[in-house]
Amino acid sequence: MLDDNVVVITGGAGLLGRRFAAAVARAGGIAVIADRDLVAATKVARGLEAEGLQAVAALLDITDQKSIAAMIADVDASCGRIHAVVNNAYPRNANYGRKLEDVTYADFCENVGLHAGGYFLVSQCFAEYFKARGGGNIVNMASIYGVIPPKFEVYDDTQMTMPVEYAAIKSAILHLTRYFAQYFKSDGVRVNALSPGGILDRQPAAFLQSYREHCGTKGMLDPDDMIGALVFLLSDASRYVTGQNLIVDDGFTL
Repeated sequence: MLDDNVVVITGGAGLLGRRFAAAVARAGGIAVIADRDLVAATKVARGLEAEGLQAVAALLDITDQKSIAAMIADVDASCGRIHAVVNNAYPRNANYGRKLEDVTYADFCENVGLHAGGYFLVSQCFAEYFKARGGGNIVNMASIYGVIPPKFEVYDDTQMTMPVEYAAIKSAILHLTRYFAQYFKSDGVRVNALSPGGILDRQPAAFLQSYREHCGTKGMLDPDDMIGALVFLLSDASRYVTGQNLIVDDGFTL
């Protein structure tokens, strides 16, 4: 479905990013694994190349405009064109994830700035690049918790919480998606969001059971459960879809 399209995945060496990179490559695209950890990104790229797929590793810090610009220039020079970017990186500081009462103003501002600010910078740089080339595609990773307030009861009997910064970040990303889609819609630049439900990552059994009670047939999702929706948004099958948020959550938000 992607037929030699060059797709940059930010945070491409992470839990979701490496699955997204594999999905792009298996759909016929060229996956650019862009990550602050170039060693990890190179490992992901070499693994895909070993399968006979097309992949490239790239160094990227989404909070640094010079880093973004340099990566765009390098990939454009080596691949000839960039068709899409998946805004997927997840920057945060060491204090991220504290309960609401323990979050400081400084930490709140830093985490919102790193994550939402980084998504803004990536979108800004890529939108201008795409506009100059007659079109392109931006997919922002948002979340169900940018759509609804937390269901705090699912965290009962665990040490987990849903960080307040995360709710603010993902809500902001949804509106940034609409803003950029509106701003660039006459330039052939599509901008959409993908909002996953919870992703399995060694959470405790009590949380998994409680979360499952709000869902349909599965509960927490595997990273691969997002792939069909992502490839749809990246492909020509969604050529007239822009400014939208696609929720994949097994009914959690209903």
